Amino acid sequence: MKSMTGYGEAARMARGTKIAVQARSLNHRHLDLQLRVPREYLCFEEEIRKMVREKISRGRIDLFINRYPEKGRARKLEMDAELLGQYLASLRQAKRKFKLAGDPELSLLSTLPDLFHVREIEGDAAAERQGLFGALAHALRKLEASREREGRQLKADMQAQVRHLTRIAIALGERAEETVNRIQRPAAPARNGENFARAEEGAADALGVILKGDINEEVVRLKSHVAALGSVLQEREPVGKKIDFMLQEVQRELNTISSKVPQLLVVQLVLEGKERVEKIREQTQNIE
Repeated sequence: MKSMTGYGEAARMARGTKIAVQARSLNHRHLDLQLRVPREYLCFEEEIRKMVREKISRGRIDLFINRYPEKGRARKLEMDAELLGQYLASLRQAKRKFKLAGDPELSLLSTLPDLFHVREIEGDAAAERQGLFGALAHALRKLEASREREGRQLKADMQAQVRHLTRIAIALGERAEETVNRIQRPAAPARNGENFARAEEGAADALGVILKGDINEEVVRLKSHVAALGSVLQEREPVGKKIDFMLQEVQRELNTISSKVPQLLVVQLVLEGKERVEKIREQTQNIE
């Protein structure tokens, strides 16, 4: 069992570039992947999404990928040699025309417009691919480990609630048996003067009460659903939707029991059972 909330991060070096991956998962009914990657890695976007889908089936996933080239590797200073030649030719022409002395200083070059410019170096996506997917795989493993740790805590709490439901189902079974036994006890002998019609009417009423008050079938189904719920909690595959279904079945039986036997002790047990169901349902919102 895994929680839908977790966090994992990792980094790799590739050709002088640090590649950092951060993955965060939150609750969501379906898989919702929000991906942010540098433009150099846009060509890998579908492959990245596929890798995430193979690991995670449910939840909102925020995946951040960044690249940090080493200093001096991300940009390159370039000089326009052709433009410099034109500048020098113009200076020599001016020197001859105006009979100027001396030669231009090197420092003059820094003042000449548009002679130098800084160019961003495009990343080599193919060369960085191995580092990218290595960092992604490691971050996803850490994310899964985080989800599993929280999943174990949720599982322990849900198992405790299932044990309470099992106790409640057993107690309801005992109440059902007591109710039927009490209704089926032989009635006191009819007094002198009571006619056969009244006796027959009383028997019919008793039969109606028996049929309405017999919750044995509901209790049997309730026990079965609770046992199945406990088994689902042991599964390693995503179980969130299965748990939701089993809780609906448990809730249905509890509702039927309370409507058929509105006795105080039965109602109290049903209310406690519904409380346990609701606690499990709240936890299920975090389960993959």
